[in-house]
Amino acid sequence: MIAPYHGDGSGGKLSGERVMRAVVIGASGGIGAALAARLAAEDRYEAVFGVSRSGRAPDGVTGLKADVTDLASLEAAAAAVGAPLDLCIVASGVLHDGFQPERSWRALDADHLQRDFAVNAMGPALAARAFLPLAPREGRAVFAALSARVGSIGDNRLGGWHSYRASKAALNMILKTLSVELARTHPGMICVGLHPGTVDTALSEPFQKGVAAEKLFAPEQSAMRLLTVIDGLIPADSGGVFDWRGEWIPE
Repeated sequence: MIAPYHGDGSGGKLSGERVMRAVVIGASGGIGAALAARLAAEDRYEAVFGVSRSGRAPDGVTGLKADVTDLASLEAAAAAVGAPLDLCIVASGVLHDGFQPERSWRALDADHLQRDFAVNAMGPALAARAFLPLAPREGRAVFAALSARVGSIGDNRLGGWHSYRASKAALNMILKTLSVELARTHPGMICVGLHPGTVDTALSEPFQKGVAAEKLFAPEQSAMRLLTVIDGLIPADSGGVFDWRGEWIPE
């Protein structure tokens, strides 16, 4: 088990050099907003930016407009943030919102597949292209994206949810591939996927039935746990996917 996150500004393993800037992409969603608010409450960040289609962000967070499927808007947001960028978290994602997860291959639909891949896989990839140029080449920095345990090929025992599973598996491969390249140019960079568990947000609301109360997390609780995981990561962890307890999820 990982140690509890206290958010006391001490910096954990991020404090070898003071973290100047942090960005949360998807900052208008439940987990994204909680992450941005928690980061803004820490005195180790000079500035925290929240990127979303609406431009809305919590108090203390500078809101920027961008769509994760549009590279030009992401690059404009990155230009507004500036360098150095020591922490970038992509918290955007889609699960239902017009399409219900497939229970069978008979429900496979091209529009559903394209939508999930566009938001869940292409979006973080474009965010990486836009924001990684801001990362310092020396010292510790983190690029993380919210993934899901159901994106694990080795952990798939139930089937179904084809579009969501496949898009998250694609995201995990993108993160792994980024980590290989970044290890050559940014040796202190950590690039990972994070599984937040089941969080009480609009994304998971239709699927919360049967989830034990102790396994359904409030967004603020999830944010603290994910930041604990981030603080505990080292460069050797880059390319992996970790759950909210800090445990590695099989590929």
